[in-house]
Amino acid sequence: MAGAVIPGAVIDLNADLGEGFGRWRLTDDEALLSVVTSANVACGFHAGDPATMRRVCERAAERGVRIGAQVSYRDLAGFGRRAMDVPPDELAAEVAYQIGALEVFARAAGTAVVYVKPHGALYNRAVRDAEQAAAVVAGVVLAGGLPVLGLPGGELLAAAARAGLRTVEEAFADRAYTAGGTLVPRGEPGAVLDGPDEVVARSVGIARDGVVTAATGERVAVPARSLCVHGDTPGAAALAARVRRELEAAGLRVEAFA
Repeated sequence: MAGAVIPGAVIDLNADLGEGFGRWRLTDDEALLSVVTSANVACGFHAGDPATMRRVCERAAERGVRIGAQVSYRDLAGFGRRAMDVPPDELAAEVAYQIGALEVFARAAGTAVVYVKPHGALYNRAVRDAEQAAAVVAGVVLAGGLPVLGLPGGELLAAAARAGLRTVEEAFADRAYTAGGTLVPRGEPGAVLDGPDEVVARSVGIARDGVVTAATGERVAVPARSLCVHGDTPGAAALAARVRRELEAAGLRVEAFA
């Protein structure tokens, strides 16, 4: 029933971390790691460098936050948000390479990489492109096989399920949705929600009811075990903290899925 929390209902709260390079830092990793339960760590292809990856893994391990590899097209200049055509074999190898690089630092910190989530253009492409989705999954399998985090109903989770991988459905607290349940492209007006009250209300609605209102007004089902708050938006840490407080106040347990 809408508005009623299922007893024992659990939601994971994830954010993109380590999105910097050298002296440049985009995300407030320290603050976000005190709030989220899962950290999607940039692996060097859209952002992130070895020192940053190591630091984030160490801090995540200290706080008991689960580490996920946020794999991307090789696009530092475009922050992984530009459309690219990468041959499947090459993409699979690059996905495995990114997971392996992050795993070195996770193990050194006494923990491990426990899931994979694509970033940006690769995330959106893998929702609708079966060939690119299969290549991402092939890379995950090559790296040992890990749970895959993605948009419900997309090609990526379908390919992961066929490969025998655990799939984790994800929703976005701060992104606009289409009537088809996909994300409104970032280049379109209103694609990113910037009103804290709206983001918080949407978060609770997704976690409690499994629905969201599309940009065009339709009610869309968004079954999700994990909820993403983007780490690169202004005030992301404070917003994520507020989202967590309101989720817990609504009677939900905020816990990692892995």
